[in-house]
Amino acid sequence: MADQSHNMHPGFGVYVHWPFCLSKCPYCDFNSHVRAEPVDEVKFVQAYRAEMAHRAALTGPRTVNSVFFGGGTPSLMKPRTIAAVIDAIDKHWALALDAEITLEANPTSVEAGRFAGYRTAGVNRVSLGVQALNDRDLKALGRMHSVDEAMAALDIAAANFERFTFDLIYARPGQSAQEWQAELERGCERAAGHLSLYQLTIEPDTMFERLYRAGKLEMPDPDTARALWDVTQDVTEARGLPLYEVSNHAAPGQESRHNLVYWRYGEYAGIGPGAHGRLDTPMGRIAQSTERHPEMWLTSVLSEGHGVIDQETLTAEEQGDEFLLMGLRLKEGIDPQRFAEIRGLELDAGRIADLLEHGMIERLDNSHLRVSRDGFAVLDAVVADLAA
Repeated sequence: MADQSHNMHPGFGVYVHWPFCLSKCPYCDFNSHVRAEPVDEVKFVQAYRAEMAHRAALTGPRTVNSVFFGGGTPSLMKPRTIAAVIDAIDKHWALALDAEITLEANPTSVEAGRFAGYRTAGVNRVSLGVQALNDRDLKALGRMHSVDEAMAALDIAAANFERFTFDLIYARPGQSAQEWQAELERGCERAAGHLSLYQLTIEPDTMFERLYRAGKLEMPDPDTARALWDVTQDVTEARGLPLYEVSNHAAPGQESRHNLVYWRYGEYAGIGPGAHGRLDTPMGRIAQSTERHPEMWLTSVLSEGHGVIDQETLTAEEQGDEFLLMGLRLKEGIDPQRFAEIRGLELDAGRIADLLEHGMIERLDNSHLRVSRDGFAVLDAVVADLAA
């Protein structure tokens, strides 16, 4: 993948949200829903097309560099549904010849025939929600698959796609640094150039939050959490999968192109229930979000032509804050000149000097600023300091 770190226009992506799952995981705060009856996929395709037409009217012509089917569990969709959505994206904008098209999948919904169908539909990368490599913790996380099923799913992914990735969650209740190291070593052995490694956090309105507040879920203390973070960096670097974003690791050239559009503050259309977007329009850069409830979203789109419930034109200050929030997640850092052009002000030289002195950020040869390894452990505080 060509380096776009100096590109003022990091690309245009389309995110498509499929909001349905077989079950709700206790740690998950994503917009996902369980339905007893089959979902009308034909109606959803009709609604996706309508939303694309609405967004395309705002953006005008664009070349789509990446598409991401997220959820929920998009691998519950039929391959012909995926094909219809990809065709619609190409019709309303234009898919780049080398566009990355990623589909999220859970090991429980992985079948060889279905994956072959997704490949034929146009998907060229899959992301598997493995989450843990021991059955005890998979059960505790509310996952419906076993380790053996996860390994089989990875085999199917490897047989059908040159590029695939999978997620693991660490800092789980009772997890030691030694246990995580062994698990991560195994994960790296099965990786195909990319891993997403998320530190477990207690999210509002989840079952884990209720258990935590009731004293029935014990999370790692700060020292243990830091030890787990350090193990994560040491193992992945040794295995040729260094951090390129605070929760993502890849061999050079295997980074998620779609997520880089977000982190490099590019432009993306959010399609589907609860999706978010950032679009550059004649009225300025706008932020959009859609109705989260799937059936209410569907009704709104089919009657109004879109499911957008919130749209605002971002101020220069808001854009500057978002640019820092996203860009400082990246190991490549940010270009202060681009920040100044977006914000209309330069970063505070005194704050930069202070963060450099305390080892929280580093200055690169290309004049970029990036968060240091120690700074990544307290990323939110570093971002808040620079943005103040």
